[in-house]
Amino acid sequence: MLKGIISITGKPGLYRLLTRGKNSLIVESLATGKRTPTYPHEKVISLADITMYTENGDEPLPDIMEKLYEVKGGEPVDIKGFASDEAMREFFATILPDFDREKVYNTDIRKLFTWYNQLIAAGVTEFKEKEIAQDQAAEAAEAADEAATTK
Repeated sequence: MLKGIISITGKPGLYRLLTRGKNSLIVESLATGKRTPTYPHEKVISLADITMYTENGDEPLPDIMEKLYEVKGGEPVDIKGFASDEAMREFFATILPDFDREKVYNTDIRKLFTWYNQLIAAGVTEFKEKEIAQDQAAEAAEAADEAATTK
């Protein structure tokens, strides 16, 4: 699940959000496991909040990551294995066929693949919240309501 995974501008790699301090966030590097604080002046964004342009609106990054995981069978993407940027874009089109070819740059695709590889290396294989958990929460809430009204 990408909700707790963040990117920090100016710092390499991805981080897991651990807790919030008084004037900082405490994060842990996915690659090294080292814990460090981030401060308000640093730009922090959750991967779950990122979208990519398509011809029909925006596609959330967790959905794209799920499709990439299915296509690659859980294996990392060999970014250097692409003969050209056009080959990389063609492969990306197999994952997201309607991506906006004018607004999505090669660097965006390369960053997506890099993030995907880092997540796979860190053992993250679920990229979005499962709907089952939401259904279970709704059922639990209904059961609690019924129990409260029958008393």
